[in-house]
Amino acid sequence: MTATNPTTALTLYLAAPRGYCAGVDRAIKIVELALEKWGAPVYVRHEIVHNKFVVDGLRDKGAVFVEELDECPDDRPVIFSAHGVPKAVPIEAQRRNMIHVDATCPLVTKVHNEAARHHDAGLQMVMIGHAGHPEVLGTMGQLPVGEVLLVETVEDVATITPRDPERLAFITQTTLSVDDTAEIVRALQTRFPMIIGPGKEDICYATTNRQAAVKRIAPLIDALLVIGAPNSSNSRRLVEVGRAAGCDYSQLVMRADQIDWRAIQGARAVGVTAGASAPEVLVNEVIDAFRDRYDVTVELVETAQENIEFKVPRLLRSPA
Repeated sequence: MTATNPTTALTLYLAAPRGYCAGVDRAIKIVELALEKWGAPVYVRHEIVHNKFVVDGLRDKGAVFVEELDECPDDRPVIFSAHGVPKAVPIEAQRRNMIHVDATCPLVTKVHNEAARHHDAGLQMVMIGHAGHPEVLGTMGQLPVGEVLLVETVEDVATITPRDPERLAFITQTTLSVDDTAEIVRALQTRFPMIIGPGKEDICYATTNRQAAVKRIAPLIDALLVIGAPNSSNSRRLVEVGRAAGCDYSQLVMRADQIDWRAIQGARAVGVTAGASAPEVLVNEVIDAFRDRYDVTVELVETAQENIEFKVPRLLRSPA
C-alpha cells in the first residue's frame, strides 16, 4: 500500500503507564539470570510472559519453553512462569530433585495465599477469571478439586451451586477488566450476601493503571492501538476498555507490521498503549511506523506513576 502523505498531521496520544509491569520485569530477569548462572538450556514451564517478541528473544539466548514439567529433564533448571502454577508442579519438581525457580508474580502469589487462607478457614472459593488461562489454572490448582468455583460473567453467578452459600469467599484473576469485574462482584454479593472479598482487590495495580490511562485518552482519539499478544489477558482487556470508553476502533497489534493502515485512514488522533508484557521497543516501533506516514505530534497522557520493583529469588542473587 502506498504510504500516507508524511505532511498529513496526526497526533499520537501515548498512554502512561503502559508496557512492562514489575511482575513481568522480574520474570524476564529471572530467566536471564538463570541463563547466566547455569548456562543454556534453561527450561521454562509455559511462556514466561505472554509476548512473542520477549519469548523469542529469550529462546534465542537458550531458554526452552514447554507446557508441562514432564517435558523437562531432571538435570536442568526449570522456571515457573509469571502466571503461576498449580501446587502440584513445584511438589513434583522437588520430588525429582530439580533445580526450580518460581517466577510467579508476587501479586498472583498474594491471590494464592488468600485462597489458601480462606480454605483453611473452611470457606469454599469463587474465582472470577477466564477459563483455561494459566493464572486461573495455577490459582485453582492451589486447592483440592471442587474447592474453587469459576465464574467468567455475571450470568455465571446464577449457575454455580456452592456447598454452603453462607461459607464463601471470592478472589479474582489479576488481569481482568476493572469495570466488568465490579459487576460480577455485585452479582455475587447480591446472591450470596455473606460472601467474603479480598482485603485489597486482586486486580493488580498495573492492570488498573493501564485501563485508567486508556479511559483518559479514549475521548480524544479516533482509533486506539494496543500493543500486545492475543493470549495476553491484560492486553485484550485494554482493547475492550477502549471500546467501552467510546473509541469504537480499538485494535490489538503485536507489532507495527500488523497495523491496518486503511482502517485508520482519515484519523487525526490515535491512541497508543501497551499491555503489561509488551516491551517499550515495540511501542517505539509503532511510533516510528506512524512517523513514516504522517507528520506526527506525540502527546503523553499520564494518569499514574509506577515505581514498584519486585526482588528476584535469593537463589539468583547469590554468586554464580
